[in-house]
This record gives sequence, C-alpha cells and structure tokens, in this order.
Amino acid sequence: MTVAAVVLAAGGGTRWTGSGHKLLAPFRGRPLVAWAIEAAQQAELDELIVVTGAVDLVDLLPSDATVLANPLWETGQASSLQVAAAYAKTKGHQAMILGLGDTPLVPTSAWQDVAKEPGDLVCATFDGERRPPFKVATKHWGAFPLQGDQGAIDLLLGRVAPVTQVSCAGNPIDIDTVEDLAQWN
Repeated sequence: MTVAAVVLAAGGGTRWTGSGHKLLAPFRGRPLVAWAIEAAQQAELDELIVVTGAVDLVDLLPSDATVLANPLWETGQASSLQVAAAYAKTKGHQAMILGLGDTPLVPTSAWQDVAKEPGDLVCATFDGERRPPFKVATKHWGAFPLQGDQGAIDLLLGRVAPVTQVSCAGNPIDIDTVEDLAQWN
C-alpha cells in the first residue's frame, strides 16, 4: 500500500489577529508550519504533499515535497481535501494521512503510528481525543465534503465507517490565535 503524508496548510487563518500569516509566525525559533511539515517528512511515507493557498510556503518546504496550490482555499478545507485526493489518485496512492499545518506539537511518531496501523480509517488519539493525523484509504475519499470548512470530520468521527484509534504521544493543540501561540510557544 502506498501512503502519502498530506499537510493541509492552505487556510487564511481567519482567527489570527497577529501580524502576517499564522503559519509563518515564529514558534520556538521556527515558522509555525515548519514543525508539522518536518514531522510529516520524517515519517518517511511514500510521498510528502503540502497543500498551500493563502500564503506561499515554498521556501519552507523540503526539496522532495510535492506542493499543491489550492486556488479555492478561501472556500474552506473541503477544497484542500479535494485537491489532495485528486492528486493522490493520479499517483496511485492507496491512502493519505492527513495532518494540519498549525499543529506544531504532533510528533513524527504519531504520523508513523497511524501509518502502520491496519485499517481504512485510522485516527490518532491524544489522551482519548481523536485528532489528526488521520489515515483515509482511497475507498473513503468520495466521502470528503465538496465544499465548506468542516474537513474530514464525518470520517474522523466514524459517521461514514468505523475508525480504528491509535493512542499517540504528543499534543494535538492547533494554533489559531495569538493567544494560542503565546500559551504554547
């Protein structure tokens, strides 16, 4: 089975009130998004895909990353899932592991644990809470929403099919506000 690591990093960061885009905000000495990209890259899956949109991240990406620009990023996360799924399908990947660009404390081990766990839908849990990274096999890509900002929540919550949970180390906090950044930096 070929599995792509997909970092969703296209959003506009509408709750962010700081200067610049939140994904570029300094977090522990590096841009916030660099942490998620590095964790996904170090998981050493078959391909690293980064979906971009609101901000140019090319200078922050490893040379082996596939960059997919989402021209409809303003419409919400659903469009990023559609862009990633369309590309992964053309490359023959049988699953994608989805992660978020604003979750800097999700370690490489969480990506790896989700990847190696058998199942079509596999989700990391942190202290019992389901959070990305989240493995979705090809047969469920049709359940991704076509529009809006809900992402893969119906899949994540098991509304489409049963989800296998994997207890992972790390912290799934996502940085949405200046206050979040100050709290976790």
